[in-house]
Amino acid sequence: MQASIPDQEKPEKDRKTILREEKAKRKEKEREKKKEDIRKVKGELLREVAVKIGLERVDMQEGVMVEVLLDSGATGLVMSFESAKKQGFKLKKIEKSIYVRNVDGTFNKEGLIENTVEVNIYYQGHREKTEIDVISKQKWSVILGIL
Repeated sequence: MQASIPDQEKPEKDRKTILREEKAKRKEKEREKKKEDIRKVKGELLREVAVKIGLERVDMQEGVMVEVLLDSGATGLVMSFESAKKQGFKLKKIEKSIYVRNVDGTFNKEGLIENTVEVNIYYQGHREKTEIDVISKQKWSVILGIL
């Protein structure tokens, strides 16, 4: 049978343990605040505005109509890999792969941008020749963000 140590004699937590626990609590609060901020951004800023535009494959001068998401907070033009393949766009390998960040600052789990497609964009009488970055598994076939 072991003798129990009276409360007065039990060792208190050492300073390092207390600091470690406080740091863990602060980090958890920061994570919760980030999640709350993201929920606010999604609710307030990310209203989905979609329009139909014409995209012309420059190499073949053939066009398709696609519904695109306009300026969702993205900082570029993005096409899903699946859509690019389905529509027959010619993928152009880029020299240096680009990491993609999500709206919350984390890296996108679908990987790097490694290809672009060259297109002519047509919308309400306007035509613009540009390159669109290609990334896998996106909700929208094309996102037109701010350049």
